[in-house]
Amino acid sequence: MKAATGARARTRAVPLLLAAAVAAALALTGCGTRTAGAGGAEEPPAPSAAPSVDYAAQAAAAVARHDKLFPEIAARCADTAVAGAEPTAGELPADPEARKYAENHAYKQQAELTPRAECRGDAHAARIKAALLGGSGGKGAPHTVEELRAVLTGLGYGFEGGGVYGSGAVNVSFVLSVPESGPCVTGRLGPPVSVKAHGMYVEGGCPEPRGGH
Repeated sequence: MKAATGARARTRAVPLLLAAAVAAALALTGCGTRTAGAGGAEEPPAPSAAPSVDYAAQAAAAVARHDKLFPEIAARCADTAVAGAEPTAGELPADPEARKYAENHAYKQQAELTPRAECRGDAHAARIKAALLGGSGGKGAPHTVEELRAVLTGLGYGFEGGGVYGSGAVNVSFVLSVPESGPCVTGRLGPPVSVKAHGMYVEGGCPEPRGGH
C-alpha cells in the first residue's frame, strides 16, 4: 500500500518538474531583453556619426555664385591660379619692443588672400573707384553718405557686416564684403578717392576692429 502511494506521488511530480524546467528556459531566453510595456524601455539606438563638412566645395560654390553676379570680373580672374596662401596672422618680429607692439596691435592684422581672391578684390576695387569718380556706369561722383550708398547699391553691393559712414559730406567712407565670395573692400571719398581690397581681419569681419591689449 505504501509502495503504491509513493509511485502515484512520483507520477504527479514529473509534470511539475517539466513545467519548472520550461519556465527556467524561458527566463534564460528572455534575459537582458527589454520590451515596451513590460516594465522597461527599449534600448536607444547607437548615435550616428556627424556628417563631415566639405568646406572646399562650399567655397567653390560661393565663387560660382559670385561669378554669375559679376561675369566681367569672373572673366578677368579666370586665368588666375586657384592655389595660394592660406589665411595667416603672420610672424612676430624678433625684437622685443617690436614684438610687444605687434602683439598689442595684432587685432589690426588681416588674413592673406589667395591669388584668385586678390584678383577678385582688386577688380572690384577698380570697378568701385571708377564709379566713385563718376565713370564705369556711375551717375556722377557721390559726395554724401546717401549718394555713396546709392552708388554702391546700384553696383550690386550690400552692407551685411559693413556699411557707409560719415556725416553729410564729411569723412565719407565705406566697407563691404564682396557678395558671396569676398574679400573685403574699403574706401573713402577723399579727396583723393581711395579704394582698396583686403582680407578679413584675423579677429573676424571686414571693418577694422577697435581696441587692443
